[in-house]
Amino acid sequence: MKQKAQVSGGRWIVKLGSSLVTNNGLGLDREAIADWARQLVHLQLSGIQVVLVSSGAVAEGVARLNLESRPRQIHRQQAAAAVGQMGLIQAYEHCFMEQGVHAAQILLTHEDLSHRTRYLNARSTLLSLLSMGTMPVVNENDTVATTELCFGDNDTLAGLVANLINADRMVILTDQEGLFSADPRLSDSAEMVRQASATDPKLMRLAGKGTDLGRGGMQTKLSAAQLASRSGTSTVIANGRKNAVLIRLMRGEKLGTLLEADREPIAARKRWIAGQLVPAGKLQLDSGAVAVLQQSGRSLLAVGIKSVFGEFNRGEVVACLDESGKEIARGLINYDSQHVVRLCGQSSHRIEEILGFVAEEEIIHRDNLILVQW
Repeated sequence: MKQKAQVSGGRWIVKLGSSLVTNNGLGLDREAIADWARQLVHLQLSGIQVVLVSSGAVAEGVARLNLESRPRQIHRQQAAAAVGQMGLIQAYEHCFMEQGVHAAQILLTHEDLSHRTRYLNARSTLLSLLSMGTMPVVNENDTVATTELCFGDNDTLAGLVANLINADRMVILTDQEGLFSADPRLSDSAEMVRQASATDPKLMRLAGKGTDLGRGGMQTKLSAAQLASRSGTSTVIANGRKNAVLIRLMRGEKLGTLLEADREPIAARKRWIAGQLVPAGKLQLDSGAVAVLQQSGRSLLAVGIKSVFGEFNRGEVVACLDESGKEIARGLINYDSQHVVRLCGQSSHRIEEILGFVAEEEIIHRDNLILVQW
């Protein structure tokens, strides 16, 4: 085994798309995976803690099962993922062992990161693996994830893992050079966006669609960068087919598009709240409550709630909507949905009179509430 590197260069998330680890859907590109392993270990030995988020399980399963294309039915996708994950992790294990580093497989679902205890356990496990000098290889657990509760793509998963471990940088490697002002395949005047704020709303209009091999296009990469920025993580979107791209990025070469996290990181608990992809329910607020949340940073009181949608329990994450139905915030609810229905539009001093008890004066306390910018 090689000597374990001394950590001095921060913590990176590196995401590899399906197009980079497969031969255009014809199975795994083992030469490419071996090269990724060499680059990732080089980063590690240079003092950077690295977590790899890799796609490719479904694409490998499609090849192994001799399917003509990626299945559309969820159960067939799950079957392909189950077969393909075996080949994917075997390839990484072999290539990292050749570099003298142990690989560690981490399969996550949305439920793992939406449940607070499991979220903290996942964080502790990843940090422990990094401290041991291993190379965590993270993928979505496609075999058990449902359509309603899946991340949708590994770009989003990478952004959530960046929040999970407070990464300094996220590198999303794809088959494109980066973000352009227009689709370079269709417009000769398209220009590369070299640097921008991860939260700039204008960027989403520049994004195109993804490929058949993977689920994520440029839009998901921008959303992931915005998500990662909540923990102060900057993102680079670059062409993974460039020679030694990770090593060149580590040395400071400007490749692809840099999306900077130019705002103060939010607290860990609020990052977890913001990362809930599927809120347990929704509350529609009146204009006064919307203004209080957005402009004054105060708690949500019952008097400002107009309607309740869905069934939820105390302590779950719910979304707060304005009068047009747009989500403006989300937070941890202090009452069950059946209680909130009875409290809509009421003053806080009437809670005990209406319910017979008082859990909290606030429906959502400001410490457990985060504004949402989509």
